[in-house]
Amino acid sequence: MSAEASKRHQWQWENATAGAAAGFATVAVMHPLDVVRTRFQVNDGRVSHLPSYKNTAHAVFTIARSEGLRGLYAGFLPGVLGSTISWGLYFFFYDKAKQRYARNREGKLSPGLHLASAAEAGGLVSLCTNPVWLVKTRLQLQTPLHQTRPYSGIYDAFKTILREEGFRAFYKGIVPSLFLNSVDYAVLGATSKLAAILLTYPFQVMRARLQQRPSGDGVPRYMDTWHVVKETARFEGIRGYYRGITANLLKNAPASSITFIVYENVLKLLKPTTRND
Repeated sequence: MSAEASKRHQWQWENATAGAAAGFATVAVMHPLDVVRTRFQVNDGRVSHLPSYKNTAHAVFTIARSEGLRGLYAGFLPGVLGSTISWGLYFFFYDKAKQRYARNREGKLSPGLHLASAAEAGGLVSLCTNPVWLVKTRLQLQTPLHQTRPYSGIYDAFKTILREEGFRAFYKGIVPSLFLNSVDYAVLGATSKLAAILLTYPFQVMRARLQQRPSGDGVPRYMDTWHVVKETARFEGIRGYYRGITANLLKNAPASSITFIVYENVLKLLKPTTRND
């Protein structure tokens, strides 16, 4: 391996490690708001196993009172796993894409190619991590009112889903997820984070609704992405696509800062180690 190739390999490893650490830190701090957001997203007024929450604060206190810390951190393990893998893979795929685009351009990339690299990386991350996000969503939606046998944990969830619904079930919500991640990662840092959230949030709602566990008879609440779009518009209007947006804004404002602060600091810690070897 040439010195240049070795240096590039080290840089990729540093990016992936720093990204994974950033993802872990963000989830550890912000997970309770993620639980609240997910429960609001799927509550279309016709779901019987979800409690009714007045607002974000009421949801946090209600979950804490009725389900304890375990409820506020429902789905934490797949959340940590998914976020850690996502950020690690994102920075890895993003760096790879930039290298590929830069080969015939003397190392210089236009803003458009930077965005294309980010969107490509986001799409690949979705394909790799959708099963983990599906399990996280289902664990977050389990409440004392749930009528079917609850999953006992992440392993039981994967095993039960595979047995009851087959492998295809792990890719429920993949269509809105591909749009969500590709667009969200592409605009991240390129424009206002608020604008990015408003643009991509309906895709989050669609994904969460598609990833719900089927009822006792095995029939999913929503059959596909278009079904979610139609039913949400029909029964809830535009507001339906923005359920849980308050919890999402409260979560994302500090989350972005935590992610990039941890990323930059871990990267600084890793650089001297790898450069001086």
